[in-house]
Amino acid sequence: MLETHEIETGPNPSTTIIVLHGLGADGHDFVPICGELDLRALGAVRYVFPHAPERPVTINGGYVMRAWYDILGTDLVRREDEAGLRESQAAIAALVDSERRRGVAAGRIVLMGFSQGCAMALMTALRYPERLAGAVGLSGYLPLAATTAAERSAANAGLPIFMAHGTQDQVVVPARGTASRDALRALGHEVEWHDYPMPHSVCMEEIQDLNAWLLKQLG
Repeated sequence: MLETHEIETGPNPSTTIIVLHGLGADGHDFVPICGELDLRALGAVRYVFPHAPERPVTINGGYVMRAWYDILGTDLVRREDEAGLRESQAAIAALVDSERRRGVAAGRIVLMGFSQGCAMALMTALRYPERLAGAVGLSGYLPLAATTAAERSAANAGLPIFMAHGTQDQVVVPARGTASRDALRALGHEVEWHDYPMPHSVCMEEIQDLNAWLLKQLG
């Protein structure tokens, strides 16, 4: 099981948001951002912030850092670390299983991620065998896109998705985000899309839009 940091906004939470960090960060990275969300209308919420395992990252000269999968080069489509992606998918799905054993229904669980974490949130949510509440992808893309249609679960065929991207992002270029949005919409997903005049980061307007979407999906 992945190591995690957790925050509960009250006793006996009935909603869980699993938040997946980006390359080289750790689970603590998004704690302040989630602190800006106001989900009191939903009752108690549990935030689960897992730490990705440490591994060498090829594009960074083999430097060992926290990463959900290896980045083999700048071409994020033709050179994907499929083994690493699938290993992390299984580990994140195990976290969802754990939340269900703790009493949170699958339909009250959201997978959310930034950059590499976005890729893992989308990949895992679409393939999870029970219907989830939704998936949130920030400044990232859909990995293994060519296999998504064949591998996604029937339960999550209509999963609602929130995606946001910076128009000045030079790490995951905006075209990667819009291509993923279009691919997901072509599969029949309701994708709420937002872009903002920012680089590879998060802004307050984005947090407010995400807050509204979460209340709509979980309210």
